[in-house]
Amino acid sequence: MTPQDRCPLCESAAIGWHARTLDRDYLHCRICDLAWMSPEHWLDRDAERAYYSTHENSPSDSSYRRFLSRLAAPLMARLPARARGLDYGSGPGPTLSVMLEEQGFPTAVYDPYFSPDTRVLDTRYDFVTCSETAEHFHAPGLEFARLRGLLKPGGRLGLMTGFRPELPVFARWHYLRDPTHICLYSRRSLAWIGDRFDWSLEIPAENVAIFRTH
Repeated sequence: MTPQDRCPLCESAAIGWHARTLDRDYLHCRICDLAWMSPEHWLDRDAERAYYSTHENSPSDSSYRRFLSRLAAPLMARLPARARGLDYGSGPGPTLSVMLEEQGFPTAVYDPYFSPDTRVLDTRYDFVTCSETAEHFHAPGLEFARLRGLLKPGGRLGLMTGFRPELPVFARWHYLRDPTHICLYSRRSLAWIGDRFDWSLEIPAENVAIFRTH
């Protein structure tokens, strides 16, 4: 089997066609419940970067701060004082890291396109944030394994991503309008990730998950 014949999260071969919408096909795994865009529809690296560059997010945007607070607030409530973290997938206008630092949580940033200094990946952190990033992963199984390696024992991974609706609503879901949204996670997918990496899981709000390492 080729990698395209296996789930990119759990590597199971128990996959099948899920839906076609916006002229793109989506596949589905019966084991971890991940759905993902078929690889022939993925943007190439240059087109992907160009699309990300159109995002106009910045720390001065109060509405964007309110959006990020859906993850930041419950995460900070669970962190010890002066916890140090990493914003993984910080994008072209890092904002979540600024919000966390303002509250006394020093936060480094990493983004493969816009903050590509991999030296920050050589450190282990009290927390890692992954806000509106996991849906862009091409190989989520490998990415979550990397995130596990970035966390100290007892560390927390704060994740924000659109929780995938069931069919037939999926085909009309606004989240699919973004051509860089490749992997779509359900609550069951998140539970599978928790079991796979021996992380506890809390869902403090819709589209927000907080994992804790043991």
